[in-house]
Amino acid sequence: MAEKTEVKKNVLTYTGLKKLEDELQDLKVVRRKEVAAKIKEAREQGDLSENAEYDAAKDEQRDIEARIEEIEKILKNAEVVDEDEVDLGKISVGCIVKLYDIEFDEEIEYMIVGSTEANSLQNKISNESPVGKALIGASEGDTITVETQAGDIQYKVLDIKRAN
Repeated sequence: MAEKTEVKKNVLTYTGLKKLEDELQDLKVVRRKEVAAKIKEAREQGDLSENAEYDAAKDEQRDIEARIEEIEKILKNAEVVDEDEVDLGKISVGCIVKLYDIEFDEEIEYMIVGSTEANSLQNKISNESPVGKALIGASEGDTITVETQAGDIQYKVLDIKRAN
């Protein structure tokens, strides 16, 4: 008997869900038409074997279709976290957490999001990242230890609030 593989749920905030839905709509409605027009225009130029515009348009079309497929797969297995129902007693997806980095004596703030929304430049960390995993379930006042390749990092949880 074949083992049934468990489908990974893609945890999203409402903001993340809306962003993906908007991108999907744009790709299907706007970008598909744009690239189809580019392909049509390039075909009308004649010989396709040496037509760089045609090749570029076909590559763009392939990229658009791949991204549409990727977004649809994410949305199919999406589990949306309602930020208004986040329990602020414990850290979970949808929270903004203020931490004190004990080693570097500095405060940092992270928003805990699902892996598809993670963006380190915006301080959005995944619930599946080492720091995210260590933070999930912690409460205000707790000190958590994150094991990293560079050694253990300790954070004290200063504040937990909703992401609004």
